[in-house]
Amino acid sequence: MTKPVYLDYNATTPLDPEIIDVMKPFFEEHFGNPSSTHWYGIIPKKAVQNARNQVALLLNCKPEEIVFTSGGTESNNFAIKGVAQALRNKGKHIITSQIEHSAVLEVCGLLEKNGFETTYLPVDEYGLVNVLDVQKAIRPDTILISVMHANNEVGTIQPIEKIAELAREYGIVLHTDAAQSVGKIPAQVHELGVDLLSIAGHKMYAPKGIGALYIRKSAAIERFHHGAGQEMGLRAGTENVLGIVGLGQACKIAKNSLERNMKHMKKMRDMLHEGLKNRVENIKLNGHPEKRLPNTLNLSFQGLEANRILEEIGLEIAASPGAACHSDKIDISHVLKAMGVHLGWAKGTLRFSTGRMTTGEEIDKAVRVISEAANKLIKSGK
Repeated sequence: MTKPVYLDYNATTPLDPEIIDVMKPFFEEHFGNPSSTHWYGIIPKKAVQNARNQVALLLNCKPEEIVFTSGGTESNNFAIKGVAQALRNKGKHIITSQIEHSAVLEVCGLLEKNGFETTYLPVDEYGLVNVLDVQKAIRPDTILISVMHANNEVGTIQPIEKIAELAREYGIVLHTDAAQSVGKIPAQVHELGVDLLSIAGHKMYAPKGIGALYIRKSAAIERFHHGAGQEMGLRAGTENVLGIVGLGQACKIAKNSLERNMKHMKKMRDMLHEGLKNRVENIKLNGHPEKRLPNTLNLSFQGLEANRILEEIGLEIAASPGAACHSDKIDISHVLKAMGVHLGWAKGTLRFSTGRMTTGEEIDKAVRVISEAANKLIKSGK
């Protein structure tokens, strides 16, 4: 059976063959612990150092400001909990947005059970945070602002640089979850003005189970794992050399081909959007039409149900739903709710996300399959 066309790159990416090749020696030969002082630890230790340099070059920071983690979720946990613990005597107020990933929202919820307060900023119809709302939310006891760089569902890119200006003015630490943006758009930490930035390897063609957290040297943060002194003493535990090597190579590739990849993903995304607009009536784009990731297309099909569309296309197209319809209720994405998308549109929402490996032939097939399925359901009244 032919594999379905993969249009879910925001969920995870395939491993780049070049990255697999770089990782192979650490599967087969260089098994040593990088903390070992003998011969077997030398090459793994150098590999970790090299990867740290590669990540730092992509983000335009110092290598010692990069801490390797198990992924984006851990990086977000590390950043928010670490700052909260380090600055709890200064204040216990955190600002975030209503459309953050659960790896941010859940952490804030946990901290609220331990005496912290969180302000959840609203967004407009495009999923954008208003910088004036950030300013109004700032209090004397605000210690942290955490706003994602780009949204994983609709792709909207937030005005992080403007938020950073506010954070600096008021002396507040700024964290951004950049799991979806790094490798897709420029995300250099000094241009963004952030103090902490989270990366997930499996969003950029590296293995699952590896990530990184950028920590500005001046940022106050408590260590995340206690034990030995790995990762500058901030995250104890034997390093995941395989994953680290893969992430480093992913960052090298991203840095060298960012412009080309941006153009390709946008071309594929726009081909899909135009093709569906020409073949299906009553579809709506969610997210900002311009300030959006080049690969992300979030569409609502009016009057249809997302799970019914996926049932029709599932053997040929891989995509993600923005809503799940059950016999007794409809679960709408918290992002669509925050954007105020009407139920009649929201329940029929799908997210399509293109990648470096997406081809024009795949997009042609996707347009045909999705449009045929949508028109069939419209005609049948489902």
